[in-house]
Amino acid sequence: MSENLSRRPRELDSRANAGIQVELWWSPADGRTWVTVRDIRAGARFVLPVHTGERTPDVFDHPYAYAARHGIPTTARAA
Repeated sequence: MSENLSRRPRELDSRANAGIQVELWWSPADGRTWVTVRDIRAGARFVLPVHTGERTPDVFDHPYAYAARHGIPTTARAA
């Protein structure tokens, strides 16, 4: 495997329910993890970094709560 491919972010987990898709990502290049959320019905999406001291499974399971905690908007923005 080329080094470039081995350094690409990897999807570790995903789930979808009621038009909301949640994905957990990890970057082998720098060890960061983050969660992406897409609400298909509302047309909203956001990216939520997993911060030091946070449990990655908790952020994946409760992304809206963690987004609120960090002041990350979770609704679609007007064009």
